[in-house]
Parts: sequence; C-alpha cells; structure tokens
Amino acid sequence: MGTSGDEHERTMAFAEIALGQIKALRQPATPRNFEVWYSYATGYHPTLNEVINEILSRRGRLTEADVEHICSTFLSPTRLSERIDHVGSRVVDEIDQVMAMVDVAIGSTSTCSENLAGVSRDLPAADRNDLRTIVESLVHTAKEMETMNHKLEERLTASKLEINQLQRHLEVVRNESLTDPLTSLSNRKFFDDSLDKVVTEAHAEKESLSLLMTDIDHFKTFNDTYGHLTGDQVLRLAALSVKQNVKGRDIAARYGGEEFAVILPNTVLRSAVTVGDHIRRAVMSKELMKRSTGEHLGRITISVGVATLRPGDTAQALIARADSCLYAAKRAGRNRVVCETDPELSTGAPAAAVA
Repeated sequence: MGTSGDEHERTMAFAEIALGQIKALRQPATPRNFEVWYSYATGYHPTLNEVINEILSRRGRLTEADVEHICSTFLSPTRLSERIDHVGSRVVDEIDQVMAMVDVAIGSTSTCSENLAGVSRDLPAADRNDLRTIVESLVHTAKEMETMNHKLEERLTASKLEINQLQRHLEVVRNESLTDPLTSLSNRKFFDDSLDKVVTEAHAEKESLSLLMTDIDHFKTFNDTYGHLTGDQVLRLAALSVKQNVKGRDIAARYGGEEFAVILPNTVLRSAVTVGDHIRRAVMSKELMKRSTGEHLGRITISVGVATLRPGDTAQALIARADSCLYAAKRAGRNRVVCETDPELSTGAPAAAVA
C-alpha cells in the first residue's frame, strides 16, 4: 500500500534504527555504513542480518573489512549480473571446447577417408606383401578412429552433464533475482512484469482478471514493540498464509514493506473476494509466540482490497483501484476484505497515513 505519508514514516523509522546502530557501535556515519544498517533494519536480506548478528556476537562490532564484505556480497547492484555473466561465460567455454573436439574428429574422419580412398586405388595392383601393408594400415586407421570416437563420446557426455548443471545454476540465479529473500514470494520486479503480461493477455482473450492488495494491520506498532526479528517472522507468517491460498496460475508477491499482492487470472470479482477472505482468516487464525522467550504475542490481522480488470485498463489502473479498496478496508476498521462494489469504498474521506 502506501501513501507518501506512510512511506515517509516507514522509511524514517528504518533510518532512525540505522543511525541508532551506528551511534551505539560508534561507527563512522558514512553512506556505506548507513546502507548496511538501513538494510539490516528493513529485514529484506535475512542472510545479511544473520551475518551481522553472528559477527556482533563474536566481536561486538563491525570492522571496515566486514562492512566491505557485506556490501559486496549482499548490496552490490552488479553482484547478480556478475553471477549471470560468470555462468554464461562457463557455458560458452564449454561449448567452445566441444566444438574444438568436433573439429578434431572431423579432421580425423577426413584423414581416414583419404586413407581409404588411397587403399581403393592401390588394391587392384597390389601383390601379397602390399596387401599385408594395406590391411595393417586399415587396422591402424580403424583403431585411431575408435580411440578418437571414444574420447569424443566421453567429452560430449561430460559436457552434457556440465551444461545441465550450469543450466540449473542459471535457473537458481534467475529465481533469486525474482524472489523476495525474506518471504520467498515473488518480488516486486516479477510482480510488475507478470501483471503487465496477464493484463495484456486478459484483454486479448477477453478473460476476467482480479487483483488482491493486502496489508498487515498495525505492523509498524508491532515491529516497534517486539523488534525487527519478530517483525520478520510476522511477515513470513503472513506470506505463508498468502502462499497456501493461491494455486494454479495465481501469482503471489511481496509488493513492498508489509504489503502483499496476489494476481488472479481468469477470476471474477466475487471469487477473488473469497480468496482474499480465505487469506485473511488464515492469517488471523495463527497465534504468535516469541521463540526466544515463549511469550505469547497475540494475533495479527490483515486488510484486503480487491479490484477486477475493466475494458481499457492498464496494470497501474488496476493496482490503483485495488489500493483504494485496501484503504477503504483500513478506514472501515481493518481485518476485512473490501472490493469495488462494496459500500465502504464510497464512504469516508480519502485515506491518509493509515497502517
């Protein structure tokens, strides 16, 4: 979700946490240190948080080398493209080696053909001794060809295995680039690309298409009260409830912060409302407990907005209407599903900074 006021408050809260960590550890307030601690505060990179927590438990501080390593490993914008380039380069090298082996085999085949042609010419005029020499030459050539074919077969088998492994590696890298690391749902990039695609398809095929926008109620208060690690668990719990209630061609994504989105192809409005309510009930049914202390933290709820595609709609228009329904659900008391045809959408002033 997020009006400019919401986004301002949320990002300022992360910034305050980051500066607080820098101050507590007496680190220089450099852009790089701020980037590391801001990322830590958001919880978007759980492995980054685990690495920092482990370093702090051992040494109680981060060195410049630690910060450099964390930035290059988790935050460098070129890291993903470098990994893709590396895998691609290995594939090209493997193919080049195979082609070189094929060239050698072709050359050997040509040589063998020339030898056989020579034998064909010499046979009619050959005496007994000449025949012996010719046969020995043929046997030698055949053995050379057999050896070369065996080497080529081994190399092709090894290359096939290597290329299959590289393809799997490339698929992992691709999936990482399209997956939110904290929740394992699709990330915002994948959501944006997918929504553009399914909107175009729905218009072309004249099929229905609905969109859910969901937001965890009072998440900032919960996060501030119990801490970011517990807040991360809340996000994972909500994401799991979303994931368990979508199927088939449906696409569940983390839209940003504590907001999730679900694309429902070939789904009419009322059916989409039912999916949204199933997700809402699934989230509400789970009681939270702090693992470290066993403390019961109560339950969380979500608000859901539902919109359906109209003729001529763009993806952004559909998002805007679903977001308006989500704000209406917040205004109406939270922990509910509001769609475009519900009376709550037309009542109340425009929303401002609800959470």
